Amino acid sequence: MDISTFRAFKSRNYRLYFFGQSVSLIGTWMQKTAVSWVVYELTHSKFMLGLTLFASMFPSFLFSFLGGVAADRYNRFRLLLLTQVASMTQAILLTLLVFTRHYNVWEIIALSVMLGLINAFDVPARQSLVFDMVNDKADLPNALALNSSMVNLSRLIGPGIAGLIIEQLGNDVCFGLNAVSFVAVIGSLLMMRLPKYQSKPHTKNVFGELKEGFVYLKNTPSISFVIIMLAAISLFVLPYSTLIPVYAKDIFKGTASTFGVIDSVIGLGAFSGAMFLASIKPGRDLKKILGINTLIFGAGLALFSHENYYPLALFFSVMGGFGMMSQITISNTLIQTTVVPEMRGRVISFYAMAFFGMQPLGGLIIGITSQYIGVQNTILAEGCIALIIGFLHLRFLKKRRLKRKEQALMEQRPGVAAGSLA
Repeated sequence: MDISTFRAFKSRNYRLYFFGQSVSLIGTWMQKTAVSWVVYELTHSKFMLGLTLFASMFPSFLFSFLGGVAADRYNRFRLLLLTQVASMTQAILLTLLVFTRHYNVWEIIALSVMLGLINAFDVPARQSLVFDMVNDKADLPNALALNSSMVNLSRLIGPGIAGLIIEQLGNDVCFGLNAVSFVAVIGSLLMMRLPKYQSKPHTKNVFGELKEGFVYLKNTPSISFVIIMLAAISLFVLPYSTLIPVYAKDIFKGTASTFGVIDSVIGLGAFSGAMFLASIKPGRDLKKILGINTLIFGAGLALFSHENYYPLALFFSVMGGFGMMSQITISNTLIQTTVVPEMRGRVISFYAMAFFGMQPLGGLIIGITSQYIGVQNTILAEGCIALIIGFLHLRFLKKRRLKRKEQALMEQRPGVAAGSLA
């Protein structure tokens, strides 16, 4: 692996953020795994798994636009610090609830809603602040790819640890370790030396600035196309993860450890995909790579769906995870490297709405659909949808290339050139 794969580490602030966030995200994935397992253990309901995802993500969809405006209006560093402290508080409350041994699924869902509200402000602030953490802006795509590798390495490690801890020590210990993990990211933020925040006058109110962000997105089709693609994948394909506990418990006749292993190998594939993206040299066509990796994602899901041989199913999970990674990372990279700085928070909030808003709706759809056609057929359908989206994406890019070539040929014709000079 080339040393340039880690070139963003030249920036001290980014190094601090990366290592602090890495510890915290392992705890986050442990909590996600434990929440899914506890809910399925309490209810044995696929619908409730989808509802839990809905509860944790839909509030982010509803309030992300406010989070985006807040990230553009106020000090992003202080906003991020506040959201991390709030997330730590949520983890502590969840730990205390489960520790009492007297709880029901609705209390867990209520705390999931709380986390969704926090994330509505956390994601725009955190993603926007990465730009300020990197000294050389040419390293920004690399920093964003490394961010994704961090998320997916934690996804690789977190669920496996969670499965072992749930079996050996209990759910409350798993939630408690997540609460402790926030100390690392809060500490790393406090150690940073960011440029002094310059307050800017705001001539418009919150809704005026939101409208300004929407108009900017409407007038920038290259970015709006990326967000629409992400929304489609988030609605119809990414919610497949809500059904993984069913595969672990009912199809492979396993335990919490089985669930942790499947989730971890998905993370292994996603981590591999993120490292692949981090190693890409500047100038590569990211949109084409996004289209190809969408096909890999769909093929991985389709092959996994009816595979009853556990080792082979794990291989297809890795394949799906590899393709899945591009949906989030490349979309984010294209936005961060294209959008003007004063609009970054608001456009990222639309990106977050596409990601957080469509997934929970999709989770409900997938939960209901699986009740009628079965879990395996539902995953197969999701894989086929990803394949269709991937082919449509590549077809769209091909049409745009042909159109640009035609325009270039028209401009080179003598008559056109003469007419343009007249």
